[in-house]
Amino acid sequence: MTRRRSEAGRLRPGAIATGLVLLLTVAYPFAVAFGLGRIEPRWFALALVGLALLRAAVSRQALWWAAAAGATLLAALSLAGQGWLPLKLYPVLVNAVLLLVFGVSLWRGPPVIERLARLAEPDLPPEGVAYTRRVTEAWCLFFVFNGAAAAATALWLSTEAWALYNGFIAYLLIGAMFAGEWLLRRRLKARVAAGQAALTGATHG
Repeated sequence: MTRRRSEAGRLRPGAIATGLVLLLTVAYPFAVAFGLGRIEPRWFALALVGLALLRAAVSRQALWWAAAAGATLLAALSLAGQGWLPLKLYPVLVNAVLLLVFGVSLWRGPPVIERLARLAEPDLPPEGVAYTRRVTEAWCLFFVFNGAAAAATALWLSTEAWALYNGFIAYLLIGAMFAGEWLLRRRLKARVAAGQAALTGATHG
């Protein structure tokens, strides 16, 4: 019991840090929209670098350190006189990094979703392997769409529209992706279970 409590205590700071990164990422578009005309872009440029470094430190993945370098470049462009536009391109950078992570996993294997699925089900059946690959491909398409939409809102729409999409609508779409995948996964599991039951019945019969 004591050991379990100590393990939970060790996990807690990481969970808090992850939650903080998620909260700051969601709040970032609205903070930019609020700060427009009220706060100088340089302060948001520094905040962007801090957010990117925090995300990289929490994830401990090389690609997120590369994203932090990209965020630093965006901040430098903002400080060099480009104003708010480079700061509004950060969601595009995030989607590009996620697309790279998921896309490379399809090429080198195993796909990201398969790795996550095997954490709960190490002996993933062939149907599950094929399904997780398709889900990974679907997320790649989503990141292409979401990144393009983020770029379009940054380049051609108002700051309010940019904040609404990147701070709210994009997360609704992500939630819809998760909900749709959950429903499809339940159907797949039911189909696999029915097939196994039929095979078992035929064997015993």
